Amino acid sequence: MFNDIGALELAALVVLAVLIFGPDKLPKVIQDVTRFIRKIRDFSESAKEDIRSELGPEFKDFDFEDLNPKTFLRKQLAENEDLKELKELKELRSSFDLKKEIHDVGDAVNDRDTDVSVPAAVNGSSGTPDLLKKRDKPEPGERPPFDADAT
Repeated sequence: MFNDIGALELAALVVLAVLIFGPDKLPKVIQDVTRFIRKIRDFSESAKEDIRSELGPEFKDFDFEDLNPKTFLRKQLAENEDLKELKELKELRSSFDLKKEIHDVGDAVNDRDTDVSVPAAVNGSSGTPDLLKKRDKPEPGERPPFDADAT
């Protein structure tokens, strides 16, 4: 409960408690607080036992920390590592190479030699003009093409 409180913070809390309650009432306040914490712990333990008994004998090993989604997934994956879906997921992950796919698309856009995995429409051999294809620079002294709509 108080795992992240440092020594300086604890000393500040003690000094603050002495100033607020006074040295003569402080032991009584500490007893009341500890009694209250014990009651809350007992209440939560009895509630957990009631839930376990209501769920039945198949849930006698039920741990309430498993309700945390991260813990639940970690436990399920550790117990069921040989599942078919998990194997298929690992195969899919190992077969997909994102860097290679990005490189292939970049080659297709820049009209470099591409391998056969790139579709013909991307690589420019579909019969339609490739608008992404870079045009050669005009010869020196030659006027660039005139576009009436652009001016």
